[in-house]
Amino acid sequence: MDFWKSAGIHLVERDENGWLRVTEDYLRAYFTRPEVHPVEESCPAEHALFEKLMKQPFAEIPEGDVKAIKDRDTADNYTILLRFRDHLIKHKTVESAYAALFGSQPISIPPVFIDQMVHLILRNIFEEVVDPMRLRAAEFFFRKQIVTHGDEQLMLADDEVVEMQSQNGLGGLGQLLAEVGTPTREIALDIMTDENKDQYWERSEQFDMAVDFRFTQPAPDALGRVIEAWIDHFLKVKIRVQAMKSIRDQAWSWHIGCDQESTRILNALYQGEEVEDGDLFNILALYKMEFLDDADMMDNVRGKPVYLGVAMDSSRHLVFKPQNLLTNLPLRRG
Repeated sequence: MDFWKSAGIHLVERDENGWLRVTEDYLRAYFTRPEVHPVEESCPAEHALFEKLMKQPFAEIPEGDVKAIKDRDTADNYTILLRFRDHLIKHKTVESAYAALFGSQPISIPPVFIDQMVHLILRNIFEEVVDPMRLRAAEFFFRKQIVTHGDEQLMLADDEVVEMQSQNGLGGLGQLLAEVGTPTREIALDIMTDENKDQYWERSEQFDMAVDFRFTQPAPDALGRVIEAWIDHFLKVKIRVQAMKSIRDQAWSWHIGCDQESTRILNALYQGEEVEDGDLFNILALYKMEFLDDADMMDNVRGKPVYLGVAMDSSRHLVFKPQNLLTNLPLRRG
């Protein structure tokens, strides 16, 4: 089944390791973004730079070509875009370029570009996926979620889609949010279940299916499978990720927050600090990660589990940081 066509998988090629080569067509897609695409009144220098990049996406661009653009906002946009392009060219694959963003010498690029890279990488990872619930959980990695607690429900929905909905929300989630007093908007989204999840294939570009993220539901387990696949794709490390209700471990040695809020809460718990009930309420899920080969782990934590946390912030949003899963693992050097 095809899905996430907007990710751009048709614009790239896989290398011998299954990673995505940066191609001319992939770069051209960025040059046609409205922030830099010339309009009729654009100056000759802007038109010339655009035509050059469209003809030779890998061409070296002198600084003067950008400075010659009369509109300063457009020139600034080109500076940002070319910085991103040069980063992609330097690292040759989308995966390598993404990982390098969080290395010792990170570069500054717009968050939307990072989300688009994650979107494309996940599209590559899940080329052969058969479970739509796993794809919906993977959306957490690159699309902000809004969280709603209701009567025996813990609903996660796409924040951008929620913002776009009209006042007259329909469907189960809309009714739920209305009942708990969600301000200004009611939400018209279907809740993904085992019975209707096959609808995802034809509406994957809409990001308009919510999920019940309670411990007893399929979505937390699906997110665990996404985390396993993400780490395996980048690091070739096999792990097992299991959802859990609480951490009860006197020998707790390592944890990773999958977002800023869970990082803060887990750090406080690990250090034995007092944690308010409101903070604990914000935790949406906990996981135990086990390495299938202990030799992949640092010596001082070898054989011990790594705990993961997922939490919403004070505005009821989940902003997942998939880079944390790559940069904070207790991996053996080399």
